[in-house]
Amino acid sequence: MISAEKLTKSFAGHTLFDDISFKVNARERVGLVGRNGHGKTTLFKLIVGEETPDSGSLRIPKLYRIGYVRQEIAFTHETILAEGMQALPPTEKNHHWKVEKILAGLGFSATDMTRHPMEFSGGYQIRLNLAKTLVSEPDLLLLDEPTNYLDITSIRWVEAFLNNWPHELLLITHDRSFMDKVVTHVLGIHRKKIRKISGSTDDYYTQLAQDEEIYEKTRLNDERRRKEITQFITRFRAKARLANLVQSRIKTLAKMEKKNHLERIKTLDFAFCSKPFEARDVLHARDLTFGYDDSPILIRNFNLTVRAGDRICIVGRNGAGKTTLIKLLAGALQPRAGAVKYHRAVSKGFFEQTNISSLNRQRTVVEEILFAHPAVDQQKARSISGAMMFSGDDALKKIGVLSGGEKSRVMLGKLLVTPVNLLLLDEPTNHLDMDSCDALLAAIDSFDGAVIMVTHNEMFLHALANRLIIFQDQQVEVFDGTYGYFLEKWGWQNETFRPLPVAQANRPAPSIPKTSRKKMRQKRSEIIADRSRTLRPLEKQIAQLENEIDAHETELAILNNDMVSASQSQDGRRIKDISLAIRSCELKIEQRFEQLETLSETYEKKRSEYDQKLEQLEGGVLPGSAVNKNGKNVTMP
Repeated sequence: MISAEKLTKSFAGHTLFDDISFKVNARERVGLVGRNGHGKTTLFKLIVGEETPDSGSLRIPKLYRIGYVRQEIAFTHETILAEGMQALPPTEKNHHWKVEKILAGLGFSATDMTRHPMEFSGGYQIRLNLAKTLVSEPDLLLLDEPTNYLDITSIRWVEAFLNNWPHELLLITHDRSFMDKVVTHVLGIHRKKIRKISGSTDDYYTQLAQDEEIYEKTRLNDERRRKEITQFITRFRAKARLANLVQSRIKTLAKMEKKNHLERIKTLDFAFCSKPFEARDVLHARDLTFGYDDSPILIRNFNLTVRAGDRICIVGRNGAGKTTLIKLLAGALQPRAGAVKYHRAVSKGFFEQTNISSLNRQRTVVEEILFAHPAVDQQKARSISGAMMFSGDDALKKIGVLSGGEKSRVMLGKLLVTPVNLLLLDEPTNHLDMDSCDALLAAIDSFDGAVIMVTHNEMFLHALANRLIIFQDQQVEVFDGTYGYFLEKWGWQNETFRPLPVAQANRPAPSIPKTSRKKMRQKRSEIIADRSRTLRPLEKQIAQLENEIDAHETELAILNNDMVSASQSQDGRRIKDISLAIRSCELKIEQRFEQLETLSETYEKKRSEYDQKLEQLEGGVLPGSAVNKNGKNVTMP
């Protein structure tokens, strides 16, 4: 296992995380989540020693081996198989079958085993690096966006492989479905802090939302309390008989922690611009045939009718022709034979993986969006820039200085300002973080027109597809049905390592049932609500008493101004009664404030106890227990 103690890391004055601590325990598979730019990859680099923290430390056991998939290409052997075998542990240096099995699962064919590594594309070379890392069987496996270079069948194989992983795992991926099927815990970087819980990403984000809601309610209660104490100090500071009480309030105010407003975190928030379409059929593809020069035919005699409202996903192995097909349907490529005929009312929008090269490097973000469509004005361009997380001065950045992910968001922004009724999207989730993928999924789901999309993301496939175009066994076929129905009826051919049920996948089960955590969170919320209900009447009584004092002092001032002499007027007795009433109110206020302080301390203590219990539960440990060497909870004496 490894542990981080009070880690802090900054770049160019921007703090990624501040004073964070966490542990990865034996056999835990941990998903690392957080928005792009919040420090996930940097944390990996700290673990492998490529970066050093500004402060804090990482504790890694002696002889503990860490496997990290390198992006650099540095091959030294003549064949794929030989290159993979060099990573085998010394005791297994001749186990070529083990390397062959992993290479096959990652999409390499039997004939590929004898080919030179440099004959393959960059994506397959990264797969080879992944295979080398897997066969080395490290104690801790670090995977940073492994699905970016994999097709759907390889992703499913890796998913099953990781479910049987016998050591520790840290995983970064934007594919929520993939992560949830693999991990036992989620570690999240949020607001420069870190939190680890047992369970899925849904458990993590639900807990995060609840915590922020509780924080905001507590902050508002604390602000109201500070205001009341400040008013008391201001009102009675000059009154000698209340000097001790005022000093007590001053000390209480000094000890109160001031909670700041939670900073609003930028998030993608957008919708595609739908253009009305009244007809039934959007396009007809008839007898499409295509192959690149000096290459085998990729697509032969393909036929498809796209209907209004269709959600069609194109799936299959990399290199089979998925991107080629969507380019043919978009009109970006011309077929060798056959034709694509659109309805005359069709307006299409095409998002392509390589389209970022079409951006003008000298333009700003807002200028690129402004020139995307004649109907776009400056205000609209600014609005779309903001929706794509380019607000304020960020919208004035030159395209040339943007990262690949930022350029992809600009491409999406250009598509948003164009009214369309047919969307063609080629792997639009690449370069997006998990939250942005969720926003994109919602935007596609609410789009009124037809959608044709290439994707390997099974969450998108399950949520959107009502029809599939499947590349498999050198053929391309249309499947009328959902992705779930496809898996049930057909499934992927030659799937050498099918995902196992969770119970069979050697997954360490969370030690604590979700219901226990839910009840504990509910109890903590009840304490906060009960505190508010109990203290509110006291706060109202204090306010009423202060109003009474105001009324008495007003009457007293009138009497003092009007009377000629107390001895010559009946008002002298009234003045004495009013003074006694004011004193009585002040004493009651003092009593109520003392009650408030006592009750507040009691409720704060209760809430703190439940916070500690929750922290234990979400770490998979029963309150008042410890974990033995086998990972089981044992009750402490």
